Amino acid sequence: MFQQTIPDEHVLGQYIPLHYHYNMLLDQARMSSFRDAIEYLTPPGAKVLDLGGGTGVLSHFAASKAGHVWCVERNPELVRTARRLMRHNPFGHRVEVIQADAMEYLPPEPVDVVICEMLHTGLMREKQIQVIGSFQERYLAHFGGPLPRFVPEASLLAVQPVEQPFEFSGFSAPIPFFQDSGGNHEQTRGLCQPLVYAAVEYDRALPERFEGRTKFSMERSGQLNALRFITKNLLAFQESEGSAIEWSNQYLVVPLRQTFDVAAGAEIVVEFSYGAGCQLEELLDSAQVIPLSQWGAIPSDRHTAAERRAA
Repeated sequence: MFQQTIPDEHVLGQYIPLHYHYNMLLDQARMSSFRDAIEYLTPPGAKVLDLGGGTGVLSHFAASKAGHVWCVERNPELVRTARRLMRHNPFGHRVEVIQADAMEYLPPEPVDVVICEMLHTGLMREKQIQVIGSFQERYLAHFGGPLPRFVPEASLLAVQPVEQPFEFSGFSAPIPFFQDSGGNHEQTRGLCQPLVYAAVEYDRALPERFEGRTKFSMERSGQLNALRFITKNLLAFQESEGSAIEWSNQYLVVPLRQTFDVAAGAEIVVEFSYGAGCQLEELLDSAQVIPLSQWGAIPSDRHTAAERRAA
């Protein structure tokens, strides 16, 4: 009989099983964006640290230019797999696969670039914030500044009020689900543009919680019964080009406990609160929509909708 040997708090945290990585390797948008960002940020001969390296694919991208890469992975099955794969890929001799907890590991010397792809929609479920925050504190205490460049360099978190059918062959099932960020999703009808509720820069102090309180003006009429959460990761800022290499997580559609018929021009407030790396239930329990007439004016220190509009 199969026995669960991985604690629940680590599943999709730091401890993603091998079969899950197959889907990530198939994601061409993810693979090409990370490859381009890592190659752009890695100087020739650089020292690179890959926290939560998985199969080692991102370490492989770095090794094409780096002098040495420390690929840190906690899952023993993935450690064995990554070591085997490195023997069969170019530049694998530059990658040192280390079995260790990314929350605790420090390289033996300062590094130029840190890769950490523990990204999930809204920065929930996985431990991106906790791992990088722990690394920042320990690295500065041991080596001093400055911090290395991070991949990704930043994440933008946005939310959008939507109308979403939850009928399946006559069965009503309003449950959360994920969408491919590159898909069409004709059934999901945006009632206005998404707005950014948090911008996270990984070389700065990182938030432990995300508090959403965002005012929207409806651009079209419909039934507001769900929120769509969007996470865009800025993998590398290209200063000379004035652009960034980007990759987006899957969208997350969350049903609301209370639905509203809204008209174009109606104003509402979306509120929610959740901890970085939390389970989805924390977001589901807190998410709500309040008509502005019942809530009151947004405090004057909030950014305007135009300033926070998602790119």
